[in-house]
Amino acid sequence: LVIMAILALIVTPLVMSIIKKAKISADKRSIDAYGRSIELAIAGYLLDNGDFPTSIDQLTIEYSGEEVVCETTQLNSDSSVYLAGCTVGGRSVEGYTYGSDKSPTYDVYNVGDEVSYNNIDYYVIKDSGAKESTVTLLKEEPLSVAEVNQYGTGHVNRYTSNLVGTALDKNGYGGMAYYSSPTCGYVNNSWVYDGCTTDYESSDIKYVVDAWKAAQAPMATESRLIVLDDLVTDFGYEHFDNGSIESWFPSEETPSWLYNITFYWTGTPCNDSLRFVWYLSNSGGLGGGADIDNGIDSKFLVRPVIVLPKSALN
Repeated sequence: LVIMAILALIVTPLVMSIIKKAKISADKRSIDAYGRSIELAIAGYLLDNGDFPTSIDQLTIEYSGEEVVCETTQLNSDSSVYLAGCTVGGRSVEGYTYGSDKSPTYDVYNVGDEVSYNNIDYYVIKDSGAKESTVTLLKEEPLSVAEVNQYGTGHVNRYTSNLVGTALDKNGYGGMAYYSSPTCGYVNNSWVYDGCTTDYESSDIKYVVDAWKAAQAPMATESRLIVLDDLVTDFGYEHFDNGSIESWFPSEETPSWLYNITFYWTGTPCNDSLRFVWYLSNSGGLGGGADIDNGIDSKFLVRPVIVLPKSALN
């Protein structure tokens, strides 16, 4: 009995290890079979439709084994498939992949990199890595008075200051959200809010940014103003609320190139008020309150963000 017990202590772990390895081998074969089934489905799709599928949801896959679920299912342009992060019947098969990752890789830009496109300088504000074909850029300088006049004729009221020489909001006053008619702003020596809007998508500012993009950044896939989420999520802004005034302030990591320029608009409404949108001041603060209502120094600029194919920078 003692001998048998000793043998059991020795043999049992060996048997369990063999069983575990056999299960892992079987799971790997299931992943391989699933991968081959997808490749057969791709071939069938090509024969039936004459073009390459863009998603696995377009394929009819004939596979009868245990359920295989993969975090990465990539259809390569040569009709092969790449699978990674797969489970078989809910069991993880760590580190096992099927096929090869043949997706193209792109240059990687760091936040703050200075790049030039179409003779215009930008700062990189977002790049998701080598697998991303686009990069998000913030124009280094705001649009000039001439540009806003050119792209906003009939849509935006302008104020020209010899001191600043940049495009401002109506009559040079801040805190008026995006005006959409002459009745929004300081009219006949009194504040008038009819015609103001905080909806960037329907604002005259969007018209100017889109028209500028069409003329000066035609390869961009998107054009807009910077938004609060860009600033807070990507640049470490810290929230402050004393009960009456809500503000955000830069951290030590926030780059000065983001704000060392006269006030400029963001694309985000502030405090559900028709009157205010968030703005970025030249001291780095994010605000949208009454402290910027009065005076010629409260000038707001148009500083576009574009999403550009990386190929345009090469």
